[in-house]
Amino acid sequence: MGMRILIALDDSENAMRAAEFVAGNFTPEHQITIFSVFLDTAMICDYYSPGLTPYFLTEQKSFCDLEDKRRAALKSIQEKAKALFLGAGFPEESINIKMKAKSRGVARDIIDEATSGYQIVVLGRRGLSGIGEFFLGSVSQKVLHGCKEASILLVS
Repeated sequence: MGMRILIALDDSENAMRAAEFVAGNFTPEHQITIFSVFLDTAMICDYYSPGLTPYFLTEQKSFCDLEDKRRAALKSIQEKAKALFLGAGFPEESINIKMKAKSRGVARDIIDEATSGYQIVVLGRRGLSGIGEFFLGSVSQKVLHGCKEASILLVS
C-alpha cells in the first residue's frame, strides 16, 4: 500500500514543480491529493448596502473579478496537475483534488490538512534566495516549521 501524499499548489509560475517532481519520482500506488487554498471573498463580494459609493462598488467589482479569475486559474492548475499524474500512470481513483477557502492562513490551512493522515507534504519553493525566504516567512517556511505529523518535501 502506498503513502498518502499532499501536494500544495498555488497559482504561481512554480506551482507545477511539486506535482512534476512527485509524478516523476514516485510510483503510481501512492494516493495523491492536489490541495489549494483560495481567498474566501464572500464577505466582501456579497456585501451590498444602499449607502455604498459608486467608487466602492467599482473597486469591489474589480477585486471580485480578479479573485474569480485567480480561482479559475487555480482550478486549471489543479486539473493540469491531475492530467500529469494520469499521464504518469497514476489511476484516477488515486488522485484527489481539494480546494479550500482560506480560514487560518495558507500555511496553517496546509498544516491542518496535513494532519488528516498524510505521510508526505510536497510544496514548491518560491523563486526567492535562501535569505529572502528566511526573512519573508513564506508559506513553505511556515509549513516546514509547523507541520509535525508528516515529512515535508520542498521542491526547487
